[in-house]
Amino acid sequence: MHVLILGGTTEGRRLAETLDADGVRVTSSLAGRVAAPRLPPGEVRVGGFGGAEGLARWVREHQVDAVIDATHPFAGTISFHAARAAATSHVPLLALRRPGWTPVEGDDWHPVDSLEAAAGAVPELGRRVFLTTGRMGLAAFAEVADAWFLVRSVDPPEPPLPPRAEVLLDRGPFTLEGEREVLRAYAIDVLVTKDSGGAATAPKLTAAREAGIPVVIVRRPPVPDGVPVAATVEEAAAWAHRPGR
Repeated sequence: MHVLILGGTTEGRRLAETLDADGVRVTSSLAGRVAAPRLPPGEVRVGGFGGAEGLARWVREHQVDAVIDATHPFAGTISFHAARAAATSHVPLLALRRPGWTPVEGDDWHPVDSLEAAAGAVPELGRRVFLTTGRMGLAAFAEVADAWFLVRSVDPPEPPLPPRAEVLLDRGPFTLEGEREVLRAYAIDVLVTKDSGGAATAPKLTAAREAGIPVVIVRRPPVPDGVPVAATVEEAAAWAHRPGR
């Protein structure tokens, strides 16, 4: 059996480790947006496929038996390409998605549907912004002139950036004490993030709740219609041994 994992996430890497240990041939495909990614075991390819048609062709040429979309919850384009490619190649497809975050008592969340909407919400909520949406899509905040931004990302972001911004290069998982210190040291009064889910970056939400800081949170896009979803690596690994059944 040959399983193609569309990866780049912690879950994708753990799934590759699990299947490789089970003796399954695994190819992990990484987008190549991170300069020094943590490589999973098995075969690895880096870069795009050339749209849904290119992905379908790659699946056929490499005799892939099943595809698991373990990309970031906000990597929407590749997910829809995977759905179309799987349908045309007649190969089963599963989406592995960590559950999203849910607010608890004391949270002051302001859900929005896009980065542009998040940028529009910022001026009403604060002036010192902790922006943790990653380095892609920062152009949405380039016109917000009446706020200062602390932009955290793994690799240096490219312009355009907010006119008043400082870049903090760091990679999760993050600790609660560390996030508390960031909020305190930079006098943050509003947090902007995506609903990525998972534990690695969740401490910032707890720190914001403790400090009484509002959180602008971008809702994740939906999984393509008809694609089954697994919430854990274990569920996805079990499916991989019996794809589509």
